[in-house]
Amino acid sequence: MRDIITVAKFTMKEMLKRKSFIISTIILMILIVIGFNVPNIIKIFSGDNSVVQGSKILVLDNENVFEGKLSELNKDEIGCELEVTSSSIDELKEKINNDEIEACIVVERHDNNVMFRYIVNDTMGLMPDSLRDALEKLYTNTQISKLGLSQQEIERITPQFDVNVEQSEDVKGNAIVITILSIILFYAIYFCAFQVSNSITTEKTSKIMETLVTSTSPRTIVIGKTIGIGLVGLIQIFLFVITAVISAKLFLDSQLIGILLSSSQVTPLTAILMLIYFILGYYMFSLIYALTGSTVSKPEDVQSANTPVTIIGIVGLYMSQAIISKPVGSFTTFVCYCPISSPFAMPFRVMMGLASIQEVIISIAILLVTIILIAHIAIRIYSNAILNYGTKLSVKDIVNMYKTK
Repeated sequence: MRDIITVAKFTMKEMLKRKSFIISTIILMILIVIGFNVPNIIKIFSGDNSVVQGSKILVLDNENVFEGKLSELNKDEIGCELEVTSSSIDELKEKINNDEIEACIVVERHDNNVMFRYIVNDTMGLMPDSLRDALEKLYTNTQISKLGLSQQEIERITPQFDVNVEQSEDVKGNAIVITILSIILFYAIYFCAFQVSNSITTEKTSKIMETLVTSTSPRTIVIGKTIGIGLVGLIQIFLFVITAVISAKLFLDSQLIGILLSSSQVTPLTAILMLIYFILGYYMFSLIYALTGSTVSKPEDVQSANTPVTIIGIVGLYMSQAIISKPVGSFTTFVCYCPISSPFAMPFRVMMGLASIQEVIISIAILLVTIILIAHIAIRIYSNAILNYGTKLSVKDIVNMYKTK
């Protein structure tokens, strides 16, 4: 145990001193800050193209398409105040350019069609859906009223249709938030585990591995290095989380943060489960990457050796994404039990309120058994391949190494 701790400390020290690790961590923290500032950056470069609540929009209706009934619109429902004007289009454009008004609407009739010319100072500006729907409904009601129908009859033949998509199971949580968290967990596991193969190959190239092998057993090296890099990964994730929390408080609207948190279904239990699955998922993939790292002699060969493992991880991620759109069924059960996908799937099925305690226990048990089997294989091959220099190992060579005691 003491040797494992020694190797873990050595690995952590080496990882934390690397310029690549420091620079990549700083860059990712900067990207997180920029990401939370995207809405503000868009406003700076393109302006706020939405209609401000309570703002005034002038309407030019020279052909009296609405027959003087625009004042009947409820400004609270459309989000702005409409005022009929007789100004020319050029005068309206000048008012917009001088920031006297935000926008204007020119109503024109073309045969049986009505066209709205929505004029703003930015072509990115869009006519609010609520305003357009209100104008269309007002025009329709005006035309129907000419048929001698009462207001109650008009409302009956022009109802508001609402569509609410529901799943057969009572699913909790926001699908978008859950998807994002699942992808973040995948990349956290993937990048931390990937560092194991890089670390082993680098030390193998620099001959440090020879010193380690003569000082302790290969089993101790594998376990110690994976623990050390995993702890560094947790430190890195902790820094990212702190950066994200501070950025959210500084740059996002507090109401938006409240909506995201309430819809994400993140609780202390799910947070603990995410941590458990991160550790187990990381350890499983890191052992595989330790195996691939020990089979190559040059750092430039690491990427090609790791490609099959990367593909397996991506397949697991896509399998986990499938349960978000279809959270029940036999395939979903398989995904939550399959070790390559369960670290990315099971925590979020819990967030959806669909996973039982028994399912979580079975999933974790399968992961643990898988880790033990992979550890046995990885340590056996690692012991025979770690001091191999120059020779490119084939699959047959790797199988033979596993058979050699």
